[in-house]
Amino acid sequence: MSRGDWLREVPDGSLVLTLHIQPGAKKTEFVGLHGEAMKVRLAAPPVDGKANAALCAYLARFCGVGRSAVTLISGEASRAKRVRIDGPEGEAIARLRALG
Repeated sequence: MSRGDWLREVPDGSLVLTLHIQPGAKKTEFVGLHGEAMKVRLAAPPVDGKANAALCAYLARFCGVGRSAVTLISGEASRAKRVRIDGPEGEAIARLRALG
């Protein structure tokens, strides 16, 4: 994978993000590349799906889409996750690309 492969546009116009999650951090933020994934620190604890919910809410806000447009594809109980974002605008895609 190359540097930008953590962010992939699919033919239907949605995005698929490959992420490495660090739950229980002081604040929620993108950190930078972690191998072939983008590392995200989450303030939420990794219990009862709270970290997954916080991740989806954070990505929805960051991309300017509704919470229902963000779907966890894989990694529900793992730090390695794949997330799909439906309908992001060009500005949101550019902001994500600028991260890594």
